[in-house]
Amino acid sequence: MEYEKMPANRPLMLAAALGGSLLALSACTADQAAPETAPPAPVAQSCGAEQLGSYVGQPASDEVLGLIRQWRGDNPIRVLKPGSAMTMDYRPNRLNVFLDDKGMIEKFECN
Repeated sequence: MEYEKMPANRPLMLAAALGGSLLALSACTADQAAPETAPPAPVAQSCGAEQLGSYVGQPASDEVLGLIRQWRGDNPIRVLKPGSAMTMDYRPNRLNVFLDDKGMIEKFECN
């Protein structure tokens, strides 16, 4: 019985053919772009800062701050004057009351 001699480069040719076939098949797949999603809706601030806009521009008197504290209940409030040191710990239920250099309420933020 005679055996045919296999060319030495035949395994290499088979691997190249198989790789080329796989490459050609991968080009046949449909492009699947990521589905378009709407941007997330804005999240209401958990400390209620957006509800206090009527106080912006008012003096941060004991009376006004007392009303805000009463409305907030047991939730923390931090009053910050220009140049005040503040910790960087994040507390989403804490209301920051920012004052300007004349002691007027400038803005409210959660943290």
